[in-house]
Amino acid sequence: MGNVERCDKTLPLNEMIFYVRKDARLRERWQTDLEGLAKEFGLSQAEYEALRDQDVRRLNDMGVHQYYIPQILRLFFGARFNSNASPALEAYRRAFPEETAQAMKVQQRGALGGRLAADGA
Repeated sequence: MGNVERCDKTLPLNEMIFYVRKDARLRERWQTDLEGLAKEFGLSQAEYEALRDQDVRRLNDMGVHQYYIPQILRLFFGARFNSNASPALEAYRRAFPEETAQAMKVQQRGALGGRLAADGA
């Protein structure tokens, strides 16, 4: 998935997320006027569309910092209800289906191992 070396430090979307996550007025505009906010920060049409569509793979591929992608999803969905059925995880699942399937298998094996240990097996 992401890595810091792929981050485009000149990408307007990275700057926008830096400020939006720290400013309540900008977070409110995120909810009410995302397109206008994107224009003010100078996002390209491709950046805006990837953001609007919550397309994790496109955001990652265009150079959004890997730390900001979960922040973006929290801005859309909030931080409550973090679970394997959350909208934020579904966005990652759509973007990285193979990696998500592998991670879920590992998680299931870990849960099964924990249950076996608890049962004394």
